Amino acid sequence: MYITDFEKAGACHMIQNRMKEFRAKYNMKQEDLAKLVGVRRETIGNLENGRYNPSLVLAWNIAKVFGVAIEEIFTVEEESN
Repeated sequence: MYITDFEKAGACHMIQNRMKEFRAKYNMKQEDLAKLVGVRRETIGNLENGRYNPSLVLAWNIAKVFGVAIEEIFTVEEESN
């Protein structure tokens, strides 16, 4: 897909995540995960609530904590404008 095709599509892409589900599975608090990946607890909360998307490095680190591929936690959803 070329940039012009992306612009014509009129869609933005949002990253959805399953962080809260994985934290619950491992009985982990936001603060615990934050310490393991080197961010503040508020950052984890903001990511879980979709306020912003993680950097690639942060997404990779979160997936590494849970021992899964990034795609198991983060997926890209297309939203129409």
